[in-house]
Amino acid sequence: MRRSKGPRGRDEHSDRQAGADASPAPISAALGRAQSLFGRMTPPPVGINDSTLRDGEQAPGVVFDPAEKVAIALALQEAGVEEIEAGIPAMGPREIEALAAVGAALERSQPIAWCRMAEKDVEAAARTGLRRVHLSVPVSDRQIAAKLGESHAGVLGLIRRVVGFARERGFQVSVGGEDASRAGPDFVCDVLVAAEEAGAHRFRFADTLGVLDPFQTYAVFKRLCRETDMELEFHGHDDLGLATANTLAAVQGGASHVSVCVLGLGERAGNAALEEVVAALDQIASRTTSVRTDRLPALAELVAAIARRPIPEGKSIVGGAAFTHESGIHVAGLLQDPETYESFRPERFGRTRRIVLGKHSGRAAVAHALALLGVVTDPANVALVLDRVREYAAETKAPVGSKELLELYAEVTRPFSDRAAMGGV
Repeated sequence: MRRSKGPRGRDEHSDRQAGADASPAPISAALGRAQSLFGRMTPPPVGINDSTLRDGEQAPGVVFDPAEKVAIALALQEAGVEEIEAGIPAMGPREIEALAAVGAALERSQPIAWCRMAEKDVEAAARTGLRRVHLSVPVSDRQIAAKLGESHAGVLGLIRRVVGFARERGFQVSVGGEDASRAGPDFVCDVLVAAEEAGAHRFRFADTLGVLDPFQTYAVFKRLCRETDMELEFHGHDDLGLATANTLAAVQGGASHVSVCVLGLGERAGNAALEEVVAALDQIASRTTSVRTDRLPALAELVAAIARRPIPEGKSIVGGAAFTHESGIHVAGLLQDPETYESFRPERFGRTRRIVLGKHSGRAAVAHALALLGVVTDPANVALVLDRVREYAAETKAPVGSKELLELYAEVTRPFSDRAAMGGV
């Protein structure tokens, strides 16, 4: 359904004539119009829908008990996440109780129950006490045939019936097009229209198998935005390592909301990572969210511990090495100007910069590390210590800590006779 955006109003000539005939407007009114225009030009914040408790828990071997679900939900709320997809009520009484507990614990974030497009799932959701549901339905021909055995018309009828059923029971409803990235574009638009007409407030386009690239994703959302004024959300999987990039492209194309998981947790290769998407929206797309970035490391550590999936050292934003530097060229630049090798400050994410000594360190790093330990020395000794640092790192395959650095410094600054006696020369 191509919804009309409303009449354009008077033409330019009429506006000029009206302006000429009218008395001068007060300055406050002019400022008000200017602020209104600026507001329309400023993109609104991107809505964050976190699915760690639902899609994240679908990662192989990951299980959250009810208390753990509540703990993660509260950490998400503390981090400023607006919407939390809390679980699947159709799984049974234990899951319904967990969803109810999450709902009772949250004060600001909105909990959502995930359901199939079926009345019995909506009835299960009603027992959680939550007031929002997400209804998912296959929309690709392959999944429709395998999972529903329906025609396109049958799917559209199912959407109208079940969304209407949920609305009658007081739910706010979003509709998800499962495997939408492998569906015919025209049929996706038909699904969008059916969901809107039935009373849904949002449509989620799911790249269920992670097959899109950012260019395709952008084009999809440009078209969807021409079809509706309804909220549009993107849910991307990371099978090709493009989930975050595709999520950014969806926002650039017009998506108002994004579906993410902490650490990219999820089925197979996982989903778009909350921390990556939030950071990149601000850094690359100049779009804001409600998320407090300084809370992301603690949130990630909590989820990693409960999921029993350690955070990789090289993980962006929250990994141990994300703000750690060893290379001599890099460190020399950082000590002069942090922005030479950091595009954003670690403090923004509640992190601190670390400079480690190793095989690739340079003189500036060694001198800096010694100075932090209260040792001020001459360039010749720095060079000698650097040689020993590199030897130590190569032999141990480990960074040089403060204790080891002081020992190496003491070794190279011993009197020549002492070193000779110990076989050091």
